[in-house]
Amino acid sequence: MIKTVVFTKWIKVAVSALLTVTILTGCGFHLRGDYLLPDEMQTLYVSSQDPHGELTRFVKTHLKDNDVKVMNKSGANIPELRILKDLLNRRTLSLFENGQVAEYELTYSVRYEVRFENKETQRYNFDLTRNYQDDPDRALAKSRELSLLRKEMRIEAASTILRNLASTEL
Repeated sequence: MIKTVVFTKWIKVAVSALLTVTILTGCGFHLRGDYLLPDEMQTLYVSSQDPHGELTRFVKTHLKDNDVKVMNKSGANIPELRILKDLLNRRTLSLFENGQVAEYELTYSVRYEVRFENKETQRYNFDLTRNYQDDPDRALAKSRELSLLRKEMRIEAASTILRNLASTEL
């Protein structure tokens, strides 16, 4: 009797999961990270003030992961994604009783533009914000945590750029 009840519940869960996946697949749902860029952007030239910077590398990697051909040189009829500026700022949010900084707010600002031949340049900018708690007693661990947080913000910025490219009106 107990086995039958457990088996019946398991079947209901399996059928519900299968039905949910089928409905989501049927309506065209995609997990984040899979961007459908317009046909005009399937070949793209990426330029930056810091061509070897982390953000530029992440953007190029995301583009290649989405089957976009990233060109090494600019050319005729090739759209250009130009990363104009990426800047990480921090400001103090709170202090310990002894006057040392307890918490920072990190703001990562990105400005970029998309250029098409014979069309007006489209400019974009956005900010990502994170809070970071500092602890002077654990300086090495907090330094590593800050480094990972900066990397995570750059990865999110690259994803944001691709989402914006996917929704760009040509």
